[in-house]
Amino acid sequence: MVVSILRTLPLITLFTLSTLCASAAGDPDRKKVRIETSKGTIVVELYDETPKHRDNFLKLAGEGFYDGSLFHRVIGGFMAQGGDPESKTAQPEQRLGTGGPGYTVEAEIDPAFIHVKGALAAARQGDQVNPQRRSSGSQFYIVQGRDVTKESLQKLVMSKGSAGQPFSYTPDQIAAYEELGGTPHLDMQYTVFGRVIEGLDVLDAICGVQVNRSNRPLEDISVRMEIID
Repeated sequence: MVVSILRTLPLITLFTLSTLCASAAGDPDRKKVRIETSKGTIVVELYDETPKHRDNFLKLAGEGFYDGSLFHRVIGGFMAQGGDPESKTAQPEQRLGTGGPGYTVEAEIDPAFIHVKGALAAARQGDQVNPQRRSSGSQFYIVQGRDVTKESLQKLVMSKGSAGQPFSYTPDQIAAYEELGGTPHLDMQYTVFGRVIEGLDVLDAICGVQVNRSNRPLEDISVRMEIID
């Protein structure tokens, strides 16, 4: 299974800018997971609005499923992907990205949650073999992204509309993209189920490493997870 991280319904939910921005303080009522990496610590907050993904991520993190795995696919200006259990014993130059727990998770794509920098989302197979957009049972990615302008969002909306996929962004979502950047072309294509609330600098460090032709870091970036709230 090759998990792709590429590929809309109206975005109409009114969320405040602080809700969307990964630099904002976390919600005390939401579960959080500490991701210890060889580059530093990232803390993510999980959305209650995506309960299947929240509970699955907590289950795997609590069982130690992710411990010893790697960020196996890193693309600067785009994202860092992890969660492949085969990465725990991977040899140098071994291609990764096909492993998982043996199941997928039903899509929970919510228009409130967009791919701003720091968004935590589930990897999945492409639409050709996965039209229901079910998520990998374990593989996830964290968005680094690039600068985003209001004009570029307008062009995206127009292009999607002309393709028969009309959607729009709220003013707060536009402001979040302008402040943080991200990967808006992925919106409404993948389930975003959390966000980084600490450690965006660590994400930048991970996304800045040298990689091989398959975008695997030349230096292994290991992971250990702990539920902290």
